[in-house]
Amino acid sequence: MTAPARPDAAHLELFRRQGTSTVSDALDLLGAGDTGLPGLRRISGGGTVAGPAFTLRYVSVEAGTPGPAGEFADDVPAGAVVVVANEGRTHCTVWGDILTAAALRGGVAGTVVDGVCRDVAAIAASGYPLWSLGTYMKSGKHRVRLAAVQEPVTVRGVRIAPGDIVVGDDAGCLTVPAALAGRTAEQVVRVAGAEDAIRADLAAGLPLAEARARHGYNRLGLVPR
Repeated sequence: MTAPARPDAAHLELFRRQGTSTVSDALDLLGAGDTGLPGLRRISGGGTVAGPAFTLRYVSVEAGTPGPAGEFADDVPAGAVVVVANEGRTHCTVWGDILTAAALRGGVAGTVVDGVCRDVAAIAASGYPLWSLGTYMKSGKHRVRLAAVQEPVTVRGVRIAPGDIVVGDDAGCLTVPAALAGRTAEQVVRVAGAEDAIRADLAAGLPLAEARARHGYNRLGLVPR
């Protein structure tokens, strides 16, 4: 299995600095705006995370069948975001405090779970960035098993490939396809510049409509495809 190329560090820093709202607007300008991950909420951590996806896919197992779940932990590279495709299961969890400890030790940027997590107090105390559908105490052991690592997965209806960029903050999570990272970064700069100028005009007392018109805000969607 060939490892995906590392994203440009400047792109990651830009996405972290601007956050999901601006990145989402930039993707909309490129006609690629359907990469948000609805339903996921921040469970712990703070600030904005941006890093390449390290993907996992879980499947159900028959009752009583062994189903080891966490042996991937030492393979996640520093700076990556673990993306757990657990098909939205809420009856058992695939992330807890032990995996969090391993992730922190390895310098992992954060985790996104299409499902639930547990050990929330311990994870929150650690400050580790984690997003999921919610929380539940039941272990995934012998209920689900890890079926694929570093293969394309589907999370909340969105296809995510290893190396795609995951951006998460208090508003939720989205992905930037690796092939669009550069063009998305260009549009992030464009959107952020216009919004900063509008804020400055508002602070100076200009009406919102005038400030938006001055900086072409309502024409931002007119980007060559």
